[in-house]
Amino acid sequence: MTEPMHPRSGTTGARAPVPPERAVARSRRVGWIWFAGAITVLAGLFNVVEGVVALFDRDYYVIGPSGLLVFSLAGWGWLHLIVGILVVLTGIALFTGAQWARVVTVALAGFNALAQLAFLSAYPFWGAIVIALDVLVIWAVIVHGDEATYEIW
Repeated sequence: MTEPMHPRSGTTGARAPVPPERAVARSRRVGWIWFAGAITVLAGLFNVVEGVVALFDRDYYVIGPSGLLVFSLAGWGWLHLIVGILVVLTGIALFTGAQWARVVTVALAGFNALAQLAFLSAYPFWGAIVIALDVLVIWAVIVHGDEATYEIW
């Protein structure tokens, strides 16, 4: 195939044709968006697990002498559960290449990293893993997000 396929070829507002060598390079890098989507879903599932554990097993987390930054343990459980579900759904939407999904992913990953930072005293190792995944997702979506504007499927 010598020309890349575009969803709106021949219509008003169609993108300019991409040279074949650039299309091949772009299609190789679209893997970063798939990676970001998969990691976003994984980080969201981590949040869901963290929230469910905080809600149903109150002895699992050891709260330091200074306590949590804000909220009770149940409040943090609900926050992680709701944010986790939103992050999972947004990660799934990343696979479609939707621009809104990239914007929402960056916003939710940033919020999630801050929430994990505030919850770090309860479970530092788990929180550090989720923060690292959030930073990786933000980087992948910001640096390689425009590569998903072409067909991913």
